Amino acid sequence: MSQETRTDTTAATGTRLADWQAGVVGGLAGGAAMGVLITMLMPPVIEMAIPALYGLQGGLAGWIVHMAHSAILGVVFAAIAATTGIGNGIGRSTIAGLVYGVVLWAVLAALVMPIWLQTVGFAGAPPLPNFALPGSLPAHAVYGVPVGAIVPLLGN
Repeated sequence: MSQETRTDTTAATGTRLADWQAGVVGGLAGGAAMGVLITMLMPPVIEMAIPALYGLQGGLAGWIVHMAHSAILGVVFAAIAATTGIGNGIGRSTIAGLVYGVVLWAVLAALVMPIWLQTVGFAGAPPLPNFALPGSLPAHAVYGVPVGAIVPLLGN
C-alpha cells in the first residue's frame, strides 16, 4: 500500500470579505447608528425629507432609503480606502471614516439634499446651503466611524 499526500489548492480564504462587501456591512452599521440619532433628534428628516427625495412618505420609507444610501456610500468609502491605502489599519481607517462622514455632511446633506428636495417640490426643503449646526453633522460623523473601522476589519 502506498500513502498519498494531497495538497489542497482550494484552501479556505478565512472570513475576509471583498472590499465592496466590507463597505456594505460598514455602511449598514454606520447607517443604523446614524439613523437612530436622526430618528431621535430630527424625526422629520427620516419621516419626511429623506423619503421625499424619491417621492415617498413615512418613516419606514425614510429608513429604507437611508439604509440604501448608507450601504452605497460604504462601498464608496471601501473603494477610496483600497485605492489610497487609508484602509491599512483600523485606527487610521476609523479616523478617515470620521472625516468621510463630515465630508458627506458638507457635500450631500448641506448642498445636494436641499437642491434635490427643492427640485422635487418638497415644501419643507431646507435652505441652501444647509450648514446649520449642529444639524446632521454629528449624525454623519457617527456614520463614518463604524464604516472606517469595519472596512479594514472585514475587508481584504
